[in-house]
Amino acid sequence: MILNDVHVGIQRQKNRKRIGRGSGSGHGKTSGRGHKGFFSRSGSSRRRGFHGGQMPLFRRVAKRGFNNNFFAPDVAVVNVGELNESFETGTEITPSMLMEKGLIRTKYDELKVLGDGELSKQFRISAHRFSSSAEQKITAAGGSFERIPTGAV
Repeated sequence: MILNDVHVGIQRQKNRKRIGRGSGSGHGKTSGRGHKGFFSRSGSSRRRGFHGGQMPLFRRVAKRGFNNNFFAPDVAVVNVGELNESFETGTEITPSMLMEKGLIRTKYDELKVLGDGELSKQFRISAHRFSSSAEQKITAAGGSFERIPTGAV
């Protein structure tokens, strides 16, 4: 390796290739696309899973069974440790308050409170689901929890 040649040819801001600007540019006429064929046309690109006309792997492999994930509810998750950091003692915590604080950022069908982290403050928490460890930590801290019926947000 020659140390004074290490950085030769490396550019920080490389100019884009300007194609279709005459034969003198070296990228005129066909603009680097060759002659004729699918990839010389506009809008040409391979689809995901395209195998050059061969039967694609996705269609070759047998598909069995039924997957119900499309119909499964989207469950948003909050840990008791996060609640302990974000709210004051004695607060009545609702799903809308969690959205305002930014603890939940996505759309969801159900809210579940999990028991990860320490809980030292007393809260009244409303959610659709609670893990058993979350229930124990909430009651141990002197708080209470209320289950919201499924379908209500």
